[in-house]
Amino acid sequence: MRELGETIGGRVARKMDPSLDYDNIGGNFYDKYNTRNPIARYLVDGFLRTFDALVAEADVPTVYEVGCGEGALSLRMLSKGLEVRGSDVDSSIVETANRSALAAGYSAPFSVRNIYDLQASEAAAELVICCEVLEHVPDPVVALDCLATLARPYLLVSVPREPLWKVLNIARGKYIFRLGDTPGHINHWSTYQFVRFLRKRFDVITIRTPLPWTMALCRLR
Repeated sequence: MRELGETIGGRVARKMDPSLDYDNIGGNFYDKYNTRNPIARYLVDGFLRTFDALVAEADVPTVYEVGCGEGALSLRMLSKGLEVRGSDVDSSIVETANRSALAAGYSAPFSVRNIYDLQASEAAAELVICCEVLEHVPDPVVALDCLATLARPYLLVSVPREPLWKVLNIARGKYIFRLGDTPGHINHWSTYQFVRFLRKRFDVITIRTPLPWTMALCRLR
């Protein structure tokens, strides 16, 4: 059982709530960063170019990635000389990420953690990365509060851009009976809605919209 946080005076007060003990992994989970589909490759390349630009804009040496997946983004930053650690809720994915890190000549920097369990003592960094995570969590407000305790001071975050994401799913013949809604996505934001959401805790410095995502570099207020 986890605890549900309520923001009070910029701090997270807690009460017991089993809904935060979650393991919500996207229903179409796959290694999108290494896809060979030419259209998907074009879209992911746009995502990665934007990601690299925003990491460079933050211009800090230490990074923590929340929801590291197989470690593709973290390995990308490690290759640029940054000090990177990360975590994911799925143990098998973390094992894959650590194997990839070791094969590339790095230590195994990834651990199994739920976003709601992360503590500043282990996960604070000058730049916190949280890409393709918040659409999956049962309480994004509490998750944002948790990220605010880790960012010292920057947060780089991305989510699918709605309703475009659903439209593109339908266009490729996926999840028709769900009206294009990807399994595992329980939160949905347009760019405007997502930026307004982030501003509850952060100043939004830069907003980018690589098709079909919203990506933002934020600074803790």
